[in-house]
Amino acid sequence: MSPHADLSLLDALRLGLVIIDARGRIALWNPATEEILGRPAAEAVGRPLTDFLAPDGERRVPVAIRALLRHGAWRGVLPMRDREDAVVDVECRATLLRDPEGTPFFLANLVETSRLREVEQDLGALDTVFATSPIGIAVFDTDLRVARINDALASLYGRTPEEVVGSTVMDLLPGQAASEIYELQQEVLATGRPAVDVVALTADGRGAHSLSFGRLTDRHGNHLGVSCVTLDITERREALDKIEQSRQRLSMLNDVGLALGDRLDVHSVAEALAGVLVPRFTDYAAVVLLRAVAVGGDLPAMDRIAGSAMIQAGIASEERTTGVERMLQREAVVRFEKGSVFDRVLTTGRPWVLDPRHESHVLTFPEDPRVTAMLDLGVHSLMLVPLRARGTLLGILVASRAGDRAPFSRDDLDLAKEIAGRASITLDNARLYARERDGALILQRSLLPRHIKEPPGVQIGHRYVPATSGTEAGGDWFDVIPLAGGHAAFAIGDVMGHGLSAAATMGRLRSAIVTLAHLDMPPGELLRRVNQAGEDINEGRDEPLMATGVYVRYDPGTRECVIAKAGHVPPILLTRDETTGDWRARPVELPEGTPLGLAAGGFEEQSVAVPEGAILVLYTDGLIERRGEDITDGIDRLCAELAAVEGPMPSLDALCDRVVGALTPGNDADDVALLAVRLGGVPDDSTSSWMFPSHRSEVARVRTRVRRTLLAWGLSGLVDTALLLVSELFTNALRYADGPVGVRLVRGEQDLLVEVSDPLPDPPRVRHPALDDEGGRGLQLVSRTARRWGTRQGPIGKTVWFELPLRG
Repeated sequence: MSPHADLSLLDALRLGLVIIDARGRIALWNPATEEILGRPAAEAVGRPLTDFLAPDGERRVPVAIRALLRHGAWRGVLPMRDREDAVVDVECRATLLRDPEGTPFFLANLVETSRLREVEQDLGALDTVFATSPIGIAVFDTDLRVARINDALASLYGRTPEEVVGSTVMDLLPGQAASEIYELQQEVLATGRPAVDVVALTADGRGAHSLSFGRLTDRHGNHLGVSCVTLDITERREALDKIEQSRQRLSMLNDVGLALGDRLDVHSVAEALAGVLVPRFTDYAAVVLLRAVAVGGDLPAMDRIAGSAMIQAGIASEERTTGVERMLQREAVVRFEKGSVFDRVLTTGRPWVLDPRHESHVLTFPEDPRVTAMLDLGVHSLMLVPLRARGTLLGILVASRAGDRAPFSRDDLDLAKEIAGRASITLDNARLYARERDGALILQRSLLPRHIKEPPGVQIGHRYVPATSGTEAGGDWFDVIPLAGGHAAFAIGDVMGHGLSAAATMGRLRSAIVTLAHLDMPPGELLRRVNQAGEDINEGRDEPLMATGVYVRYDPGTRECVIAKAGHVPPILLTRDETTGDWRARPVELPEGTPLGLAAGGFEEQSVAVPEGAILVLYTDGLIERRGEDITDGIDRLCAELAAVEGPMPSLDALCDRVVGALTPGNDADDVALLAVRLGGVPDDSTSSWMFPSHRSEVARVRTRVRRTLLAWGLSGLVDTALLLVSELFTNALRYADGPVGVRLVRGEQDLLVEVSDPLPDPPRVRHPALDDEGGRGLQLVSRTARRWGTRQGPIGKTVWFELPLRG
C-alpha cells in the first residue's frame, strides 16, 4: 500500500483549526495552522489573535465579531502574518460556540487562499471540459467502470451519460474489440504506461474511433482509475485514405517517369511501361503499338488505321504461365476486327473500361484464343487507353485485373490516362529519334570507307562500333590512304557531338584530309589546313563544331612514322621483345595540339622510328572513356589489354575484336573507331638509293647505277624510260640546287618508284616552252610518260618522284 493511502484532499489543502476564547486569545492552534503560518502552537496559544493579523486583518475583526454575535457565523479572507512577517491570505470560516457553562468561544477553519483557488479552478476546468468539449471524455474507476462520461462520448454510442455510468467497455463495444480494449485498460492501470491513438472500428465497420488511455493518480500517487479520450476519426481516416491514394498515384506517376527516363528505343519504352504497371496497378499489361511505330516507317493516315497491323511491343505479368503466354506474346502481330472495342478506341481516341466476362463479344472475333485465355485467367476488368502524342495515334495501353482485385474505378481510369499521356510523349520521342538516328547512321556509314586498301608493307585491322540505342550517331571516322611512292597515311578523328550535323561535319573533314593527303603534305601542315577548313565550317554557328584527330604518314622504306595530332588521344605502339617474345604497348608521346575547328597556331609533328612488324593502334575516346575516371586510366587499360597477347600476334581483325569486346562490353555511351596497322618495310632487295655530288659529270654515273639495278631486278623493259626521266630530273636538280642530289629506286608489286631529292625547298613548276625554246620540257616529259608523278617536301629540300607500271 502507498504510504499516502490514508491521505485526502483535506491533507492537500492543509485545513487549519484555531479556537479563540471570549477574551480574543488563542486557545487552540493545530499543526495544519503551524504549517500555513510557520508558527508553532507554543508561540501562538494564549496570545491575542490580533498579534498575528496584518493591518487589513485587524480592521476586519470588528466586522467579523458583529457577524458572529448576530448570525453565529462569519466567512471571509483574513490577511495574516507568518513567522517571516510576510502576509498570507487565508480563507476563514468562523463559528460562534458556547461551552456547557454558556461561555462563548469562536472556532475558525483556515485554508490558504492560493491552494483553495487552485482546487476550485481545477474542478471548474474539469466540469467545463466535460460539459463543452466535442471530444469524448470518460473516467473509469479502479474496477474499470465508467465513473463519469460527457455527452460527446455517450452520444457516439447512442446513449445518455446516465445510461453509461457504471458500465464497462465489455458492455459498450462488440466482443473482440471490447476484450482487447479491456485488457489494454487493465495494463494501463497496472503499469501506468499510457496507450495513445488506439483505433477501434464501430460495430458496422464504417466508422473508426481513436482511443487514448492514461492512469489517474492523486498528488500522492494513489491510483484513482483510468481516463479515456475518444475521437471520431471516421472523416480523418477517409481523408487520409484519399491522401494515401493521391500519394500512391503520384508515386506511380513518378515511378513511370523514372522507368521511362531518357529511353530512346520504342521497344525499351514499351517494356518499361508495362513492367512498371504490374503488379501495382494491374495484373496484366500490354503496350500494343502500330507496326510503323514499333519497326519504323511512316504512320498510316487516321482513316486507314482501322485494321492496321499492330505489335505487342511490351508485356508484363507476375507469372508466365501457359495461359498468360496465350494472351500476351511479345512482338506478336495482331489485327483488331472492325467494330470491336479495340477498333473503337483506335478510331475515336477514347478510353474504354469493360467486364470481358459479359462483353467478350465486343472484343474481337468469336472464339479468339487470346480472349479465351483472358477468361480462363479470371480477368474481370479490362481497360483500354489510347496512346496519343502531338495529335498522332501510336497504339493502345491494355491493362486487366483478375481474381479478388477490385475492378478499375473512375480514379483508376484517370490515372491510366495520365500515365498513357506521359508514356506517349516518350514513345513518340523514341520514334522520331529512331528516324533521325537511322538517317544519321546511313549518312555516317556512307561517309566511312567501305573497302580498305592495304598499302605496300602494311596490314590493316579496323572496327567501327556505333553506340547502342539511347544515343545518336556520332562523328567518329578513320581512313587508310595509300600515297605515292609506296607511302601510306593513316587518319582517325572524332567530331564532338552527335546527330546529322556531326555526321555531315565528319564527312567534310574526312574529305578534306583525303584531298590534302594526296598532295603529300607533312602531317603538321595538313592539320593546319584542315583546321582552316574547320573554321570555315564554324562560321555563323552559335556553338562551334570541334573535332579531334591524329594523322600519320608512314614511309615503309625507312620504317619511319611522322605523326601529328589535334587534341586527340595518343596512338599506342605495340612492339615485341625479340628476347622474351613478350608484347609491349606504350602511348606515343606527341605534342598535344588543339582540336580542329578552333583558331590556333600550327601543329607540331614528330618522327617515330618503328621496328619491323610493330603495330600502331589508333582509336577514339569512346574505347577507353569511363564516367568518373581519368583518361589516363583508360589508356593504361588499353595498353594492358594489347600487351596481354601471348605468342605470335593473331590477325589484326581478331585483335580489334578482342579489344572492343574487353573494353566496351555495353558501348552505350559513345561510338568507337579502332584502327590497327602492322608496319612492315620494303624488302632490302627491292630498294636502292645513292647520293651524288652536284656536278654534271655525275649524270653518266647516275644512268649507269639505275641501268644495273633495273637489269638486276629483271626490269629491262623499263630501262630506257626510267633513264630518260631520271636524267631529266637529275639535270634539273643540278641546274637549280646547290648541294648533293639523291636518287632512290623502289620496286613494288605493281610499280617502280623513282625519287630524285635535292636541297632546294621550292617545288619545280611545269613550264610551257615555245617551239624554239631549247629547254623547259623536262617535267612535261615526266608528266606525260609516268603513270603518276609529284613532289613532296622533306626536312631539308624536296623530292620529285614518278611511278612506272611494271606491266603493260
